[in-house]
Amino acid sequence: MLLLATAVALALFLWAFWLEPASLTFVEQTVAVHPWHRQHSGLRIAVMSDLHVGAPHRDLMTLKKLVSETNEHKPDLVVILGDFVIQDVLGGRFVSPEAIAKELAGLRAPLGVVAVLGNHDWWLDGERVRRALASEGLTVLLNQNLSVSHNGQSFWLMGLDDLWTRGNHVQPTLAQIQDREPILALSHNPDVFPDIPRRVSLTLAGHTHGGQVNLPLAGRPVVPSRFGERFAYGLIEEGGRKLFVTGGVGTSILPVRFRVQPEVVILTLVPEA
Repeated sequence: MLLLATAVALALFLWAFWLEPASLTFVEQTVAVHPWHRQHSGLRIAVMSDLHVGAPHRDLMTLKKLVSETNEHKPDLVVILGDFVIQDVLGGRFVSPEAIAKELAGLRAPLGVVAVLGNHDWWLDGERVRRALASEGLTVLLNQNLSVSHNGQSFWLMGLDDLWTRGNHVQPTLAQIQDREPILALSHNPDVFPDIPRRVSLTLAGHTHGGQVNLPLAGRPVVPSRFGERFAYGLIEEGGRKLFVTGGVGTSILPVRFRVQPEVVILTLVPEA
């Protein structure tokens, strides 16, 4: 029994600290949203977040592979929801935002690559991260909006800056949009969701890493959100509003993932019936 218990403990340790954090899966999911133009039905968005390049298992070579595999899925649009860099993750090694941006420049999507920044980016130097990404052709929205035209119709990307380090700017950013075209909100932190009105078709967020650990029965012990597990992961619907939270790619603090596999999500958006 002791040998069996030791073997199980070793297997779980290897799974949580090596196999799962080093893996990467592409998740395909269809989400019905409103409002949404019928001309945009089937729009494919690659959603990635929390790259944390420099964390264990997440170096420039794995980033290059991520970029290549994302391109193979042929998304119409790529959105990156912040936390490109790391601070103080056990076993990690700092990688500069300039080197990260150079690899991300390889992403290909007809409607572009659009990013927002996260708390780790601002803890390092948000302006430096923004400059690095912009210099490689990525669009960075800091409480700004971008009109995207596709198949003769337009929709908006509303890019919110990080909630923890830059504050809540939902209302002033939304007020800049004067027409009634559909809006996709991009936010690093899902805790802005209660302030997002029904006018916004879908909010996309990261930050939580899905808790990094999801224990059977016990759930997710640590979620960096004042709402606990409410906005921890996946598609959330409240009051006719929709939020999608990705579990992201990298790790923070401890290089552990258990039943929260690193992911890039390919969202296909269709009009709600």
